[in-house]
Amino acid sequence: MLRVEVAYARPDRQEILSLEVPEGTTALAAVKQSGITRIFPEIDPDRNDMGIFGKVIKNPANHPLREGDRVELYRPLKIDPKQARLNRARKKSA
Repeated sequence: MLRVEVAYARPDRQEILSLEVPEGTTALAAVKQSGITRIFPEIDPDRNDMGIFGKVIKNPANHPLREGDRVELYRPLKIDPKQARLNRARKKSA
């Protein structure tokens, strides 16, 4: 068994759930097993981007976890970071 964590954060609340999973469990399977969707119903494990300690996982359904991994679920961006920087720069120069 591996000890892993599943984490999700909103501006108003964050949760980090610890769980034990069998070796070979994927990131996607751990998220579904964790029950985090009962706390945050807006999460869709099949669509939300995920990462391990800040590094994005391209295919969570095929990414096996290791002891101590923390699977992070990412919220969709409201605005592209490049566009946000451009907007701030325009505001400063105005």
